[in-house]
Amino acid sequence: MNIKSTDREDFRLIYEQNFELLMQVVIHIVYNIDIAEDLVQEAFERFYVRNMSFPSEDDARYWLLRVAKNLALNYVRRNKREGEMVEKVRKMPSYTSSGPDGAQEAVRSEHIEEVRKAIEKLPEHLRLAIQLKEFSGLDYKAIGRVLGISETNVKVRVHRARKKLEEILGKEAGDVY
Repeated sequence: MNIKSTDREDFRLIYEQNFELLMQVVIHIVYNIDIAEDLVQEAFERFYVRNMSFPSEDDARYWLLRVAKNLALNYVRRNKREGEMVEKVRKMPSYTSSGPDGAQEAVRSEHIEEVRKAIEKLPEHLRLAIQLKEFSGLDYKAIGRVLGISETNVKVRVHRARKKLEEILGKEAGDVY
């Protein structure tokens, strides 16, 4: 099935099927829902304005993922100051439900924030791989297409990112006690 980016039905189909996925990816890069929405909308605008044809829905999805990811990375690079990054992490809403035990929820929220801060400490190539794997639901092959690398290289990066996160989180836990 050929997808034409300026065809109303094709555009609507691609938008409805991919908006949430793009939001998940971009939110975990910029840590701000409002900015993520703007960047995802900009990706869809570029999709429409470019007047492109894609051989399949998957090809259109991968193109949009690459554009959204690059827009998000460019945003972070332009605004990267340590104080701003901490604020972005703190302002990111929690997608957890409040349970009956407030203390448990507080501990869980603290742990989530520690993990987010640890992810931010990863080198960009590892951070992107782990964010796409853990937060977008994409498989290794799809992540490879988004990042422009082989499936094997994606697996290696995800593995290294997990090991590095263990080191970072282990050191911080060791520093506390």
